[in-house]
Amino acid sequence: MNKQALKECNQFIADFEKVIKKPKKDPSTIYYTGVDLGTACIVLAVLDEHFKPVAGAYRYADVVRDGMVVDYIGAVEIVSELKAELEQKLQTELLYAAASLPPGTDELDGGAIKNVVQSAGFELTNLLDEPTAANQLLNITDGAVVDIGGGTTGISIIESGRVVKVADEATGGTHLSLVLAGAYKFSFDEAERYKRNEKHHDELLPTLKPVIEKISSIITQQISGYTVKGIYLVGGTACLKNIETIIEKTTGIPTFKPLNPMFATPLGIALSCTDQVLK
Repeated sequence: MNKQALKECNQFIADFEKVIKKPKKDPSTIYYTGVDLGTACIVLAVLDEHFKPVAGAYRYADVVRDGMVVDYIGAVEIVSELKAELEQKLQTELLYAAASLPPGTDELDGGAIKNVVQSAGFELTNLLDEPTAANQLLNITDGAVVDIGGGTTGISIIESGRVVKVADEATGGTHLSLVLAGAYKFSFDEAERYKRNEKHHDELLPTLKPVIEKISSIITQQISGYTVKGIYLVGGTACLKNIETIIEKTTGIPTFKPLNPMFATPLGIALSCTDQVLK
């Protein structure tokens, strides 16, 4: 990823962060929504007819576990509420949405995610795996996009602009929170909240380093046999300060992450949205 591409990616995320606080109400002939049903957080990203960010909303929730919808009603309620909130702010109806799921879980859970999005009132136009979705924003032609979510780490290996392998392993932010809860004698929810506060990241890194190294070993194992010259981190867990430094040191491969990795996947999902309903 060259400096210009990273700069453009960071600018897109920065623009999205601005419209979360202050939506753009300029009329658009069509709106494209990305729905990211994460283990720790549900994010909706809305783009206009020119595929520029106009609004967004997110909510921390516990309706998905290890990439699987475990509270279907709760998931529908949250997506419906966020949709209604954004529609009120934009003074329009949001019709079309794309969604994503961890690599390799399509047969197990693709139907559930599809049903959540449709039950919330959207017409689903695309369903793709998370790291491939994130690459709609990153535009990597060669390398590995690694989506470190709450429950899982998804890896998409890209060669000459083509996805040649996707994989998913059940290690992510949840495991960091469990280690933190044990070390600090916190409840799991307390550990989650403590971990999200960037002020604590320098202090937490030594405690969390073994789990990050485990994630690094998963990446190394999954990319074995492929020529990967760069690793690109996305997902909420990648927000942890200096996680990229540990992964780069452990894998021996240059590792990068955008401005706010939590928003890369939902924005990539939105960029993959169309007005053609998925059959």
